[in-house]
Amino acid sequence: MKSRLLHLTLLTAGLAAVPLLAHHSFSAEYNIDQPVTLKGVLTRIEWTNPHSWIYIDVKSDDGKVTNWAVEFGAPNALLRRGLRKSDFPTGVELVVKGYRAKDASATVNGASVKLPDGRSLFTGSADSDSPRTQQ
Repeated sequence: MKSRLLHLTLLTAGLAAVPLLAHHSFSAEYNIDQPVTLKGVLTRIEWTNPHSWIYIDVKSDDGKVTNWAVEFGAPNALLRRGLRKSDFPTGVELVVKGYRAKDASATVNGASVKLPDGRSLFTGSADSDSPRTQQ
């Protein structure tokens, strides 16, 4: 019986660790040496775990529009910081500060977002190696 309980405990612990292995740290995907500020129009929001995402159309100086994917923290963390999904209606203009992806794609880890009402709020994750400033 003790052997069976031990096997069940080990199996449960192993299954619980799987999501932790799938989670990547900030430094694995983003470059702290490449801060970026994006000003654009919100096209989509994904208010989901483990990270929320917004997508904004940013127009460059030459007129080219690029749709940027911006990773935010988890919805519960955003709620605790005063952000609501309703703060992100499609078509609203946002200013996002964050860090470029290492793969040079149009992907950013968002550190803060400035809403049209003037609020500027921290949107990053609670990863130990992610930057905590940028407001």
